Amino acid sequence: MKVLYLDCFGGISGDMVLGALIDAGVPPASVAEQLKRLGLAGYSLNVYQAQTHGFRGTRFVVEPARDHHEPRRTWEDISRLIAGSGLAPKIKEHSLVIFEKLARAEGKVHGIPPEKVHFHEIGAVDSIVDIVGTAIALHEAGIEKVYCSPLPAGCGCVRTAHGLLPVPAPATAELLKGLPIRSVQVEGELVTPTGAAIAAALAEGFGPVPAMRIQQTGYGLGSNDYGLPNFLRVFIGEKPEELAEEKHPDKNKNQAPGFEQEISVLQTAIDDLNPEILAYAAEKLLAAGALDAWITPVIMKKGRPGSLLTVLCPPEKENEFRQIIFAETSTLGVRVRREKRHCLPRRQMSVETGYGEVRVKIDAAGDRPGRQISPEYEDCRRLAREKGVPLKNVYLAAVEAAQKSTASRSEPE
Repeated sequence: MKVLYLDCFGGISGDMVLGALIDAGVPPASVAEQLKRLGLAGYSLNVYQAQTHGFRGTRFVVEPARDHHEPRRTWEDISRLIAGSGLAPKIKEHSLVIFEKLARAEGKVHGIPPEKVHFHEIGAVDSIVDIVGTAIALHEAGIEKVYCSPLPAGCGCVRTAHGLLPVPAPATAELLKGLPIRSVQVEGELVTPTGAAIAAALAEGFGPVPAMRIQQTGYGLGSNDYGLPNFLRVFIGEKPEELAEEKHPDKNKNQAPGFEQEISVLQTAIDDLNPEILAYAAEKLLAAGALDAWITPVIMKKGRPGSLLTVLCPPEKENEFRQIIFAETSTLGVRVRREKRHCLPRRQMSVETGYGEVRVKIDAAGDRPGRQISPEYEDCRRLAREKGVPLKNVYLAAVEAAQKSTASRSEPE
């Protein structure tokens, strides 16, 4: 499983995250091409190498067109824009989760419902491009988990559409609630609302660099000079459990391969809610980072048909998902229990088929009969549509290519 670590040495903003991911190997042309699916006009992209205090990195700049009138957008406007685009579902999910974090923070500090928030800087085309572009870059890099360092809190003031505000700005401060920060004696906005929203919405945890095999590093440069190297550094690598399996290949060899993990199971039975709303709630839980969520038909008291909503999540995120269930459904109670699950270690690779390149997940529990190979559905669906062939043909071709690839790697030299 690929993980991303955000090392916020010089701060974090949307353009710094995107610049760092591009610096780590995400093709900027692919990001630019997919951004066109939003249908936004009046901007151009400028991606280039630059330096900050002697250190090289990548700058990602959205340049608004001259004389282009930028409309004021609400959260509803932006959500419709993203939901109606031709972007991949996971890209939409990440983009919407980040923007929803922003909308809730802005609504809280201004005392209005999130859906009625009028974004100013955040609703401008450059911020939309930064956020959606980040979601695209994460998808392109195959990132499945995000971790982050404590966030540097600067000091002083920042000028906004609302006038001069203290650092961190009120919306940023709201987004930072519950997140670890570190004091930095720098006058300036090291953490922008967009950067805080990305970290708050996507990071699974905050702290030092997790155990990982680093595959790529990248440096995204900020636009200001605060007297220190103004960059965000990213590490992309493999998940710790996979490393543990490789480091101790003979450990517990008579036991089932894999790793044990504690999870929280949240459940509630509902018989008085429009099923369309319930389906949306399940989608939102998955978009917020639930390990899994599903709906099961059940017969409730007095013979009434109902639905059992089940959500799996990390124990530390129980409260977050419980609040989503209360907000999005009609339930008055949620049952919670802790369970353990055993997972096969896995790795991701790309294989070439007669239809094109497909990403696949393969269990990394050694070369054994019946090992699990799971092609990426979105890749298979896209190629099936492009080539006009049945989806199952692409799926089977990807499995066969992965089997051949793993077999050739296991052959003795």
